[in-house]
Amino acid sequence: MGDKGMGEEMQSGGLICVAIGKGSVAEAIAAAEIASVEADVVEIRVDALADPVIEPFLTRIDRPLLFTCRPDWEGGFFAGPEESRLALLEEAVSRGAAFIDLELKAPQSSFDRLLTGLQASFTKLIVSNHNFESTGSREELLDILTAMKDKGADIGKIITTATNFSDVLRVLQLQEDARKIGLPLIAFCMGRAGVISRLATLELGGFMTYCAPDDGAGTAPGQISVTDMRRALKSLSID
Repeated sequence: MGDKGMGEEMQSGGLICVAIGKGSVAEAIAAAEIASVEADVVEIRVDALADPVIEPFLTRIDRPLLFTCRPDWEGGFFAGPEESRLALLEEAVSRGAAFIDLELKAPQSSFDRLLTGLQASFTKLIVSNHNFESTGSREELLDILTAMKDKGADIGKIITTATNFSDVLRVLQLQEDARKIGLPLIAFCMGRAGVISRLATLELGGFMTYCAPDDGAGTAPGQISVTDMRRALKSLSID
């Protein structure tokens, strides 16, 4: 069930992903089932689960699924060995997940291992980079973008923390750079100053934006609820 919606819709961009970060599998499935009504993609934050699993979500959720197991060294909750983390992502690939997320800072061996399995699947690799403190210079952001392409990303994800409008504009400008190198890109800013970028990125050609479930339990600072995001897009007549 988890691969529903793959195909042209999944390649077109402008997608809304609802991020689910619950502690128990039952809570996460319940939240994902509700979110799937409004979401194009549902992200399961496996690192938030007390007992990380993959299969129940693909069985129960009737939307394309993104599996993320964010390590503690990039703002996540997973503190176990890399071997265990990769095994979860490999299972997601083998069971037909729409997407998996791997951090740009992950060891090269992790990329080599996952790319082997991805070659024989329909799963797309999102290579991500998060800055929870600030927004780098334009040169630094371009270096990150290029590195994602070189690592074999199907989709890049660059998320920074904005303190002013200049930070936001610098990140949104990356969509033009990403188009030039042929890499679909998720790019917006966290924090109060960055809220507008979560909406604007879709109008500027961003592949996907991330929202909180309607219960308000988001996974990052500044996430808009999925219902509010749909309302905003409708009011702009771009949804």
